[in-house]
Amino acid sequence: MYLIKVKVTYKESILDPQGQSVCNACHQLGFEGVRDVRVGKYFEVTLDVAASEVDETVRALCTELLVNHTMETYTYEISGISEVLA
Repeated sequence: MYLIKVKVTYKESILDPQGQSVCNACHQLGFEGVRDVRVGKYFEVTLDVAASEVDETVRALCTELLVNHTMETYTYEISGISEVLA
């Protein structure tokens, strides 16, 4: 089995109003050094597929479900996990 960590963020060219609100809140709380905040999504997906299918499956999952390619971009990390024995 594999643990997939997917990070989805807005493309640089897309305005991020939620990130701007968080940045403004940081300034109001006295964190003046904060210059920019980008808000995104984070997914952890456990896959039980053959090693040769992991990349293809993750890309398909992101393309078809998790990511709006018009506005967002993504990165992912794959790590193997061992099954818990009962």
